[in-house]
Amino acid sequence: MPIDLFAGMYVRDYQAAKAWYVRVLGCEPAFLPSDTEAVWELAEHRYLYIQQNAEHAGHAVQTVLVDDLDACVDRIADRGIEPVKRETYPDGMRKVLYRDPDGNEIGYGGAPL
Repeated sequence: MPIDLFAGMYVRDYQAAKAWYVRVLGCEPAFLPSDTEAVWELAEHRYLYIQQNAEHAGHAVQTVLVDDLDACVDRIADRGIEPVKRETYPDGMRKVLYRDPDGNEIGYGGAPL
């Protein structure tokens, strides 16, 4: 059975958040379901979306695992966004954290060096 994933984050200002996520994700949304929602396809059947809902904004935590964490972080930096935190876990796994203007956290994780 195929599985689709839709991971979402509420934001206060849809237009500002959309611009920020375009820079972090490196592409325009795959589709726009409404005037206050944008959806990016991260991989086949795996989506990240933002939706305007000021009351609930800023509480999401998402992590995306990538094959080459350093290259991913470099591409995001090339688009003008720097991580707020870098972590290395005891087993060597690494995670780089970003926060959108509302405080939602999107992390990228990768295998040890």
